[in-house]
Amino acid sequence: MAQPHHFIRMKRHNLLYGRVPKAANSSIKAALCRLLSERPPKGTKTTSDKFWQHETNQETELITLRRARKYRRSHFSFSFVRNPFDRLIAAYNNKVIEIEAPPLPMQNMGITHGMSFDAFLDVLIETPFKHYDVHVLPQNQLLCIGNQIVPKFVGRVEQIDDHWAELRDILARRGIDVMASLPQKNVRRSDRGGLQSHFTSDALIEKTMQIYGDDVRLFYNDVSVDHLIQNAPLPGINPLHSTGLKLSNWLRSHGFGR
Repeated sequence: MAQPHHFIRMKRHNLLYGRVPKAANSSIKAALCRLLSERPPKGTKTTSDKFWQHETNQETELITLRRARKYRRSHFSFSFVRNPFDRLIAAYNNKVIEIEAPPLPMQNMGITHGMSFDAFLDVLIETPFKHYDVHVLPQNQLLCIGNQIVPKFVGRVEQIDDHWAELRDILARRGIDVMASLPQKNVRRSDRGGLQSHFTSDALIEKTMQIYGDDVRLFYNDVSVDHLIQNAPLPGINPLHSTGLKLSNWLRSHGFGR
């Protein structure tokens, strides 16, 4: 199976963005559009893969995670992640409940419109990651190869104002001027604290951790699972700066002994 092309490469700026759906992805792409020599015509769907691969006058291309790793020395790479419990519910509400039919990759997984959250989790557990729809694929699968984090900078959506400002400073030192604040794109769920109504039993939490436990341990190790489910404000934390650090070493240094 061909490896998905999850990274946007901005050739002129030597910049890579690792796309994580349901983690401010549309807003970040809207900001990156401002770096193009020519602004896309009004009405252009700048969130589409087709745009970034074919409609930017060859200023950008979509590349695989493995190619992104090869560019580590010559390019600056960044991404943003999101509370895995919150991201999961956002995907479930949008792709399973709100729209009439789930995307085809989800249908191929056996996901159906309106199915219960418990049944949804069972499908995820039974499906190999290589067959996942990208909206529910664990974030470490999008950003890591084996035990290595590919992006050099990984911010968190929950601290996006502070982390975007830090990223903006880093890019400014490289001569790249990005927007001071991100535009609000595709913000759907107004009840930001509405996670507990889904995670009503230990069994549901355990199923979720079976799928997304590595995301929690890697990107949200500073708070408890209960805190993530409450979707309470997170303590301030610096973005993850990766220098090719081995995940196993990083986890051990943070007390996880993996």
